[in-house]
Amino acid sequence: MISDEELTALMQAINNRYGLDFTNYERTSLKRGIVRLMLKHNLESIIELWSLVLKDNEFFQGAIDDLLVNLTELFRNPDVWIKLRETVIPEIQNKSLKIWHAGCSTGEEVYTMNIVLETLNLLNKSKLLATDLSKTALGKAKKGDYSLVTLKQYLVPFLKFFPNREMSDYFDFHDKHATIKSKYTTNVSFKRHNLVMEPINEKFDIIFCRNVMIYFDDTLKRRVLDLLHSCLKDDGYLIIGYYDIMPDYGKTKFSIYDVRTRIYKKISQPN
Repeated sequence: MISDEELTALMQAINNRYGLDFTNYERTSLKRGIVRLMLKHNLESIIELWSLVLKDNEFFQGAIDDLLVNLTELFRNPDVWIKLRETVIPEIQNKSLKIWHAGCSTGEEVYTMNIVLETLNLLNKSKLLATDLSKTALGKAKKGDYSLVTLKQYLVPFLKFFPNREMSDYFDFHDKHATIKSKYTTNVSFKRHNLVMEPINEKFDIIFCRNVMIYFDDTLKRRVLDLLHSCLKDDGYLIIGYYDIMPDYGKTKFSIYDVRTRIYKKISQPN
């Protein structure tokens, strides 16, 4: 068990050492992440973890992945992508789109978006920004390389969206892994970004922030929702995860577009 005092002390030490503030992250989730980390590295006490985190930068960068579990997959929740293809994107009048994937993890969501854009003849007319706090996850996302075991797990949602297509239409298959075809990577910019501390000075038609806010307390949720609102164009769309709960404050910033798929639309604030 990790006490509140131990958690607070460790988070303060991380902030002092690396400038990453986890103070307002959801405490139960962080405690679970710390336990995962200790079990993974056979650490018997939080003192051992403390020592490793503060002395070994490489260890800490990898530890971020255990503290914040990345929830992503190809065509995750296929109803969302069908809604985007059939309703949301056709409603956007722009001839080109700008899309931000906040908390992109290992990239499956980004490449799903590009596959959807291709079906609408918008792949070469759109720009995607993919950001994450984890260097490890971003490195995997840039490569777009996934094991065949992982891709097999994505087959059911893929076929719901594309009942008559093959994954080989989108991936180059090798012995034990497959790589996303290069045409789906050229319009993507990957960037390490701390969603709760750093600004993004761009405007987007669509922002994905799926299963990220589950780690935040109300203070951080307000901060992040303010950022997302400011980065959306008027009438832009915000897509959150099925595990995320839009707080009451967020309902002053975004209106429900489709409750089932957790798609919201920006409410423009009066000047």
